[in-house]
Amino acid sequence: MRYGIRLGFWQMRQVQTKLGDNGRVVIPAEFRRSMGLKAGDPLVIRLDEDGLRIESRRAAVRAAQRMVRERVPKDQLLTERLFRMRRAEARDE
Repeated sequence: MRYGIRLGFWQMRQVQTKLGDNGRVVIPAEFRRSMGLKAGDPLVIRLDEDGLRIESRRAAVRAAQRMVRERVPKDQLLTERLFRMRRAEARDE
């Protein structure tokens, strides 16, 4: 299997596989090695308009953190915002 780096992203040759018993899909060893995955590692599987995306939990957390950083002003603490929301909810009860 060949792979290379282009513009900072890993590009790997695609592989074709078949859906196995109970919906199982085998991730090729070369892919697992390049991602640093071992048997038993937690994975996140997401379905979107492009299909399935399988990533390590570590990568999913990084993506979520990046998404929050892009949408929340740097001078705003999410914890303070959450506390204000919870206090308002408690007052309204």
